[in-house]
Amino acid sequence: MATQTGSESNSGGVLMRDQLVKRVGEATAAGFVLVIGGLLGWILWTQVDYGLLSSPLIARRFAVAFSLVLRIVVISSLMSVTLGVLVGLGRISTSNVTGRIAKGYVEFFRGTPLLFQLFVIYYGVPRLWATGQFPVSDWAVPAAVVGLTLNHGAYVGEAIRGGIDAVPGGQMEAARSLGMSRVMALREVVLPQAWRNALAAIGNDQIILVKDTSLLTLIAVPEIMDVFRNINSNQLDPWTPLVWVCVLYLAITMSISQLVNGLERRSDWGSDSRMFGRLSRLGSGDDGGEEA
Repeated sequence: MATQTGSESNSGGVLMRDQLVKRVGEATAAGFVLVIGGLLGWILWTQVDYGLLSSPLIARRFAVAFSLVLRIVVISSLMSVTLGVLVGLGRISTSNVTGRIAKGYVEFFRGTPLLFQLFVIYYGVPRLWATGQFPVSDWAVPAAVVGLTLNHGAYVGEAIRGGIDAVPGGQMEAARSLGMSRVMALREVVLPQAWRNALAAIGNDQIILVKDTSLLTLIAVPEIMDVFRNINSNQLDPWTPLVWVCVLYLAITMSISQLVNGLERRSDWGSDSRMFGRLSRLGSGDDGGEEA
């Protein structure tokens, strides 16, 4: 009886501590929201010039910059994901040469700042030609796309490699036992699951890519932050254009977040029953698979 009473007392004490931690967490979160919300409210109430904010000229300039950033993001995202898949496959290649080249690429582009890479591409590459002989007249936007693609391709490649490593080894063994070649097993069995595993990391990287476009103002790309700098220099008003900057970046990053969340909800590539069924169909030739 004494033991049972002591056990109940300990359980009650643990429950009280859990409730206390929960309440402290809720109070801390609520306090943070109140402080940040109050600060933002004060800024919007006292620091923002709503006449300037709604100016058609200002809106037009930000719209042009937003359109350019959106095009850069779409092209760079597609190219970096494609490059990342190839790099990820290179990282798990059975060829030492391919694996070392892929690893060197990843180490360089993850180990040096994006701004350094942009400077190398924007300022350095044209110097490889004689003066006036560089074939691209307006190199800023292409340099931005190349720099973002190469940089984020390295991060996507590591996400793909991690996704492949997270697939149980039995999946490859089961596919090979059904007569598939290694390439076919990777394409039909491993990569779909690896993509699902890596999807969240890839989505996070693409959001970082959007925010990295703010560095492009340093290589003469007329993007969103460049418009902010020009307006602030002319009007001596930082807060009003910063509202535009915040809204436009959030419009892109929140859209990407929703897209990734939708893809995660729709995907069921990691389902064991789904994959075992697919393996069976591939092994029997019902899925149009080729024999090894």
